[in-house]
Amino acid sequence: MGRHVFRAVQTFDYAEEAIDSGNDLNEATTCSVITRHMKEYAKDFCSTKTLKRRFPVIEWLPRYSWNYLLHDILAGFTVGLTAIPQGIAYAVVAGLEPQYGLYAGIMGAFLYIPFGSCHNLVIGPTAILALMVQSSVSNYGPDIAILLTFLTGCIIALLGLLHLGFLVDFISVPVTSAFTSAAALNIASSQLKGLLGIGGKSDSFLESWINVVNNIEQTQLWDVVLGVSTIIVLVFLQKINEFDKKRDLSGSGTARKAFSKALWFLSLGRNAIVAVIGTGLGYALFKDGEAPFKLTGDIGQGLPPFELPPFSTNFNNNTYNFSQMTEALGPTIATLPVVSILETVAIAKAFSKGKAFDATQELLALGICNIAGGFVRSMPITGSFTRTAVNNASGVKTTLGALFTGILILLALSFLTSTFYFIPKATLAGIIITAMYFMIDVAILSLLWKTKKLDLIPYIVTFFCCIFLGLEMGIGIGVGVNLLFLLYDSARPRLLVDEINVCDQKVLLLSPQQNLRFPSAEHIREVVVNICAESPPSSVVLNGSLVGQIDATVAKVLKLLCQDLKNRNVSFYLWRWNRQTEKSFLGIDMKMGSYFTHADTLEDIFKVSDKANEKGETVTEHPANSGEP
Repeated sequence: MGRHVFRAVQTFDYAEEAIDSGNDLNEATTCSVITRHMKEYAKDFCSTKTLKRRFPVIEWLPRYSWNYLLHDILAGFTVGLTAIPQGIAYAVVAGLEPQYGLYAGIMGAFLYIPFGSCHNLVIGPTAILALMVQSSVSNYGPDIAILLTFLTGCIIALLGLLHLGFLVDFISVPVTSAFTSAAALNIASSQLKGLLGIGGKSDSFLESWINVVNNIEQTQLWDVVLGVSTIIVLVFLQKINEFDKKRDLSGSGTARKAFSKALWFLSLGRNAIVAVIGTGLGYALFKDGEAPFKLTGDIGQGLPPFELPPFSTNFNNNTYNFSQMTEALGPTIATLPVVSILETVAIAKAFSKGKAFDATQELLALGICNIAGGFVRSMPITGSFTRTAVNNASGVKTTLGALFTGILILLALSFLTSTFYFIPKATLAGIIITAMYFMIDVAILSLLWKTKKLDLIPYIVTFFCCIFLGLEMGIGIGVGVNLLFLLYDSARPRLLVDEINVCDQKVLLLSPQQNLRFPSAEHIREVVVNICAESPPSSVVLNGSLVGQIDATVAKVLKLLCQDLKNRNVSFYLWRWNRQTEKSFLGIDMKMGSYFTHADTLEDIFKVSDKANEKGETVTEHPANSGEP
């Protein structure tokens, strides 16, 4: 799509050139130029190749088979059994009523089918996005989360249309890992009150622990027992399948394989299993309007209304218009789409299994899912690692598997909401805390220590800022620290400096190890001038063999360096620079061509120079020396 936009802009550039060129072109000729290029643009945009790329369903649907359908049905319903309890739990994290978590699973399931390019990926609510909207929901009500879903979709889709998904590449692995780990700790801390059966607010990490300390005497024994038991069962069901995979299955019979398959299914459906058990206990022990542990309570029954996103809202007898709502969201409008893209792209890459991955298409699909979600009162959605892993393990073949996940969610909303009343809060807390435990990446600290210790700085800064200042502020500061490192590398490029003797001359050889941009220009000049002031060489050679590109500033500053060295009676050579960089120098001053040499070795440079000096000639090795462009 970005290529199409470029071509449309290029069309008008052609027309502009035609007008500015001074040629005798009339208005009809100019219009014909525009018309011709617009036709090419429309033809490319409507080509079969473009349609298949933007609607991947066109590619795989003709090859669909009954065998694929059986796999997709199994995977879809298995993911649905995980998505329902997780959706309810993440809505609780966001401070929304439980049904909003189920609303969030609808559009992500149905619309990813035609637009998604990674058949394993599952789009829906996640704990991190839920936490990011929590404070806004508590202050302005659920409508602001719905509006944020719509705005997030618009921003992500726009980034996809403009091919700007590469911007997330500026968020490094240390920053991403620190953000994820800090978010997991924040989310797990916010669930402590549900695990202990106490009240109070838990909008942040510190507030959660302060609330626990202040209300610890209100701890309910049976909530703790149920919550801890839930965590133990979930960990056991996950680990038992991993243990079974490590066992030697050679010579195993049918019974052994069936047993392994049963363990695999129990592991995949562990969230649904503990939710069903918890709900059964809540229902069985519910007498006279009371239960031994806190229950989820009433959940709105039925399907969500299909309506425009709320561009104004009324909450706590206060009315807020669109501008006030967007102002209240603050930096979350920018950070939440970035985090959503990060989660989706990272998961899609992890499960693409080495196949070509179209990041632009994933951004478009994610944007469309969120935009449509705004019409069915969905909270923000993105790729879910847990449900994607379940989908992959279930053997899903195409994105059609999401159809059956969506159907199961719709059935749950239509017929099971009265049952959800009896889900214990401690069970939901146990599900969330267990999921968050496996999101904390401790191993990366050892990896960073062994590879590049300096990367620990953005990790530590991001982690603690996310914990104590909030996720939005934390990731913003982390990216800022990362950019400072990038800017420093750009301003202080790796530069190998050698002082050697060549043909009885003292030569200063400088070899930049990367492309040169304007921040580095003065640094190189300063290095050369300082060395020449302390220990003047007879010649300076700047080796450009590893420099692919330079900009005008670099060329201009190196021209000044030539003058500095000339004033010191020091010869200057530009050695092994490619044609593109030579053109940049010649664009500043054609006389710069006399400094270029393409000799094979340093000795060859000075042998040629010595012979020229003996004859009283000027060395001209480049066409530029003769005045040719």
